[in-house]
Order: sequence, then C-alpha cells, then structure tokens
Amino acid sequence: MTNGQELHTTLEWRVHAPDGTVEILVQEELGPRWRLFRWMHGLVAEFIIKLSTFMLKAWNIGVNDPKKFIHCLKVGTALSLVSLFYYMRTLYEGVGGNAMWAVMTVVVVFEYSIGATLYKCVNRAAGTLVAGVLGFGVHWMAIQCGEEIEPIVLEISVFLLAAAATFSRFIPTVKARFDYGAMVFILTFCLVSISGYRVDQLFEMAHHRLLTVTLGASICIITSMLVCPIWAGQELHALITRNLEKLSESLDAYKCVLNSKTSEESMANFARWEPAHGDFKFRHPWKQYLKVGAAIRSCAYCIETLNGCINSDIRAPETLKKHLKDMCVSLSSYSSNVIKELAAMMKTMTKSSSIHISIGQMNIAVYELQDALKNVPSQVVVQILQASNNSINKETTNTRPLLEILPLATIASLLIELASRVEVIVKEVNQLADQADFALNSNSGSKETHSIT
Repeated sequence: MTNGQELHTTLEWRVHAPDGTVEILVQEELGPRWRLFRWMHGLVAEFIIKLSTFMLKAWNIGVNDPKKFIHCLKVGTALSLVSLFYYMRTLYEGVGGNAMWAVMTVVVVFEYSIGATLYKCVNRAAGTLVAGVLGFGVHWMAIQCGEEIEPIVLEISVFLLAAAATFSRFIPTVKARFDYGAMVFILTFCLVSISGYRVDQLFEMAHHRLLTVTLGASICIITSMLVCPIWAGQELHALITRNLEKLSESLDAYKCVLNSKTSEESMANFARWEPAHGDFKFRHPWKQYLKVGAAIRSCAYCIETLNGCINSDIRAPETLKKHLKDMCVSLSSYSSNVIKELAAMMKTMTKSSSIHISIGQMNIAVYELQDALKNVPSQVVVQILQASNNSINKETTNTRPLLEILPLATIASLLIELASRVEVIVKEVNQLADQADFALNSNSGSKETHSIT
C-alpha cells in the first residue's frame, strides 16, 4: 500500500474496551500434540463408521438367510465337541496325542449342506486309508531293499503315485466325486511314505491318524444331521422350483435363472451323497433336475432375446400392431400359465391332471399367431410397398420401411420359439415326475393368466 502498511488477508477479531481502545485477538496456531489428537480422533471415528457399516451388512445377511447363522453355530458346536480330546486326559491318551488331526478334519470337512459334508468326510477318510496302506507298504518294501536303494524306491513311488493321482483329478467323473479325496491321498501318502519312523512306529502313527480323522468326520456328520439339517437335495429342489416360479412371473426374473447353472450342478453332486430323507427317497433322480434346469435356462435365453426386442423402438404400422397384438398377448399368457403349473408340480411334488389342457391352449395360440403372420392384412402390405417405392423413386437405398416391421415380426417369432421351449420343460418335468413317483393331484394347475409381454 502507499502508506507502507501491510495488507491483512486473514480474518481478525477485535474487542472494544470500555476505555475506547481496540484490541486485536490473534489466533494461536495449533500445536503438534493438538494436531495429532485431531488426526487420531478422525481416524478412530472413520474406523467406527466402517465397523458399524460392516456389522449392519453382516446382520442383514443373517436376517435374510437364518440358515447361514445356524451353520455357524453348528461349526462352533462341532469344534467344541472335538476339543474335548484335548481337555479330557482319557480321550487325549486314547488318540496318542494326535487330537489336532480331529480338529483339522472338522475345520476342512464341515460344509453348509449335509451332502457336501458327507462328500468331504467320505473322501477324506477314503483318501487317508488308501494312502496310509500304500504308504506303509512302500515304506516296508523300501526298507527291505537296503539303505542304498531305499531312497530310490521311495522317490519313484512318490513320483508315480502322485502323478497318477493328480492326473485322475482331470477325469470328469473323478473330479466331480473324488477330487478332494485324490488331494488328501497325495498329501497323506507323501507324509507316510517319506517319514523317518520305523515300521512299527509308522503303523501306530497311521492307526492314530485314521482314528482321529474318523472321529472328526463322525462328529461333523452327526452335528450336521441332528442340528437343523440342511439337505442339498431340498435346496436343489427349491432352487428349480423358484426358477420356474420366477420365469413365469415376469421377464426380469430370467437373469437369476441364467446364473444358476453352477449352483445346480454343485447341489446335484452333493445330493447324491445324502441318504433318503423326507420326500426324497433312495436313488432319487437328481440328474433329471439338471436336465430340467438346462431346459429352464434355454427358455430364459429366449426370453432374454425377447426382452431386448420388446425394449427396442418398434415403429411398425399401427394396423400391423393391432393385427398381432392379441395373438402375442394370448400366447405369452398361456405360456406363463404352463410354467406356473410346472412350478406348482415341482413345489408340491404332484402330477397335474390339467397340464395337458394348458399345453393345448398354448399350442392353439401358437397356431393362431402363425396364421396371423401368414395372413398380414393387404392394406399393411400396400403401405409397406408404397413406402419402399417412394424410397426407390428418390434414388436411395433406404430400406427403413421394411426394417421397421422386423422387430415386431421377431417378437412374434420368438414367442413361438418360447412356446416350443416351454414344451421341452414340460417333457423334462414329466420325466422327473415319473422317475420320482410324484403323486397325482387332480386339483393341480393354476388358472391365473400372466402376460410376459
């Protein structure tokens, strides 16, 4: 400034004293301790917010699916039971101090469903037993060959058996049912065959190891089956039923159907390991559920394409829209009715005596729509030809008039294709009903009509 005074760019607080003087209050800078306190306070507050958000999400997961919370309690119960081998001297001495293997067995084999738990228990026990016997035999044979040849025999046996077991995991049948057992076999065989114990000590160790694995697996099976059992077979049955219900209710439901293939295959694999329970008898046709699921997904793919056509901008002549509208709505309604009846069959595990009537109505609607596509009103054809001639007279290659009717024709064709895929679902569900001996229900069948267009 011209007066040589400095320009204050910060805010000032002024206090007017009674004697008329003015005192300017200068803000003191925060000290390092105060700044550290504020930083730590913000850090703690942010941690508390994130922790509360996480706890809220975890609570919602438990509320939405209480079975997950029950599963956690079952795992805790099983581990508490197996830990008694540490706290009770009699039990601890009975397993030779190898109680840790029982704890490890519970941790690695206890799964959400009974089928998955049985799958891992049987695989672990079988893999441990076979590997222990072979490892003991190889170890004994290597000792008989002398100290010089012993390492060679052990190395060759480890290479051959580990390579063979690993290759077996690429075979589809073995991978689906015994993949975990092959992995346990490789681990146990290597531990037993290359151990430095004498034969008598090795036999005792293998015996205790197999005993602890059996005890841990037994505790898992008993806990899983007695405490709020969760059957993979029931989960698979409910999944297929829900997919049918969602497929019949609206077009948006097809997305969950398309993503359920992995879950269906996993549940079907685990369901084969479960004993008869409830309405699911011995040798229940679990493979047929996969065929039903594949038919449902095939129908969902068609609906996905249909959904894209419906959401597109259709500028076909109004006369043509009115000509096809009623038939399309009728066909979609009857198709939805058939799927709802199939869902009711699956849910109640009963055969429907009225499903053939619904299929007949759907087929009649297909014939009517096909006939409507063949007999397009002449005035609509004239309008399209005139529009095309005008484009040609203007010396352009514009085919817009013809392209405008393609989405509508595609929708009609997709509805016809959808009806044919619904019939495939009917075929697969009926085969399931025959194989599983569904009871006959004369009152089954839904009379409600839901349009999917």
